[in-house]
Amino acid sequence: MNLKTLQEIVAETKASVHCLTPQAARELLANNADALVIDVREPGEVAEKRVAGTINIPRGVLEMKITEHTTDPDRPILLHCATGGRAALAAASLERMGFNSVSVIDCSCDDLIAHLGDA
Repeated sequence: MNLKTLQEIVAETKASVHCLTPQAARELLANNADALVIDVREPGEVAEKRVAGTINIPRGVLEMKITEHTTDPDRPILLHCATGGRAALAAASLERMGFNSVSVIDCSCDDLIAHLGDA
């Protein structure tokens, strides 16, 4: 048996979750005032640069902390990280938990800041 690389796992996961461009994310947010944008990077990364309007819940504790922010399975949840990999893995996990409207903003943090602003 060959072990899969992280890149292979992320690519497979991205293919199975809903991904948005930064432009599409901005449009979705303009039409959904209750949407959550969750940054799944580590707190140290967020301290260096943060996208406006985001909530930081690190990938490692997302499943434990998400219900502090929503228990509505249909509330739109947009996830982002530094490059989209952790966000994709987080999206798959939230879908397994029963959240129905989960999307990954598939871009770099800098690209997302260019579209949504910084905090």
